[in-house]
Amino acid sequence: MAMPTHIVAVGGIVEDEQGNILLVKTHHGGWVFPGGQVEVGENLMDALIREIKEESGIDVAVSKLIGVYSNTGIHKFYDGVTNVPTKLMLDYICKPVGGELAISDETSDSRWVAKEKVLNLVSAPAIRTRYKAYLEFNGEINYMDYVTHPTFEIKLNRTV
Repeated sequence: MAMPTHIVAVGGIVEDEQGNILLVKTHHGGWVFPGGQVEVGENLMDALIREIKEESGIDVAVSKLIGVYSNTGIHKFYDGVTNVPTKLMLDYICKPVGGELAISDETSDSRWVAKEKVLNLVSAPAIRTRYKAYLEFNGEINYMDYVTHPTFEIKLNRTV
């Protein structure tokens, strides 16, 4: 029996004291809130802190889990050949504690954006949907199952 292969990823919605949200511009996905894959042997919190620092230059404290998301669709990577496995993503609210805005090999820009203007920049349907879940967060963890290819489709949306 083959072992299942899934990507585990974390996302951080970083809000500063003025109500601005940290966004990074990726080379392939446009504007997003920072995050990425959890590496082997790494815990979720350390992965999130590392990814946000790598992508934006900002140091954060992780404060609250707000959403669990499954992208259950299988599609081709940007190379058009490699299958991308299903993905489990966990979104957290974070607070900045230091650092300076920067870019990385994965990002071409990073900036603080007024909370109400974030959706003017974010175009990816999955990221927009997850950000809207943050805006509507009422203390209950959101769970969503969706596919992103060939088109974005929510298959399940509930709280847990």
